[in-house]
Amino acid sequence: MIRIMLSRKLGELRLTQADLSRKTGIRANTINELYHEMTDRVSLEQLDLICEALGCSLDELVDWTPNPVPLISKTRTGNSKKDIV
Repeated sequence: MIRIMLSRKLGELRLTQADLSRKTGIRANTINELYHEMTDRVSLEQLDLICEALGCSLDELVDWTPNPVPLISKTRTGNSKKDIV
């Protein structure tokens, strides 16, 4: 599962969503969706702008943890994921 940690980073820096929107030029609604983790997609350009504006690396904004139930059960060739590992 991928989590966007924007709310934590803005809190650490004591910045608002509006501050980030002004610094990056990213729409306030888009920042809000990222802040509340309500988005399925984010562009690399937006991530780049946010990292630059906040002076942080991507791993401070995005966190990945394995899904409790794997989402991939078979590969393109039809092998079970267990067969590959």
